[in-house]
Amino acid sequence: MEAFWISLAVIFVAELGDKSQLMAMTFATRFKPWPVLAGITLATAVVHLVSVGLGGLVGEFLPTTAITIVAGIAFLGFALWTLRGDELTEDEAAKAKRTTRSAIIAVTVAFFLAELGDKTMLATITLATQHDWVGTWIGSTVGMVAADALAIVVGRLLGKNLPEKVIRYGAAAAFAVFGVLLLVEPVLT
Repeated sequence: MEAFWISLAVIFVAELGDKSQLMAMTFATRFKPWPVLAGITLATAVVHLVSVGLGGLVGEFLPTTAITIVAGIAFLGFALWTLRGDELTEDEAAKAKRTTRSAIIAVTVAFFLAELGDKTMLATITLATQHDWVGTWIGSTVGMVAADALAIVVGRLLGKNLPEKVIRYGAAAAFAVFGVLLLVEPVLT
């Protein structure tokens, strides 16, 4: 039980202001909250399961540089894609509002990539080297989902008051900043 509470607290605090929390806020302006939360939960559960597995097997010896560089390039691609925007026909727009599957897939993939090599992943690996893996996995997942749920609430509130163009440019800028930060991080460490 100790592993659960320690992991929950550490990951909740680590996630505050993190890029994936900002992503949650951005996704919440575009999609309904439940599919966003479902995607975050699915991606987080998988990444943190891998993290505790790595923590149990290799401890602190995870080579994250290559993963960080690939994630940085992907984020720059997401920024360009977001700037370009997509044109939906009226039929496609109506279908997108009716279905939650595409939102869950988009959020899950984005969060999975964002969390690879992220500080919350590394923190979970570190916690798993010191505590039992089940408590660490569940606690870290709950902590991250709780922090991102706060971001979803804020994103929904802001999204109702922001024009779509501002949201698109803001999201593209956020993806670009995260991409550059991910690419610079291995050079600085």
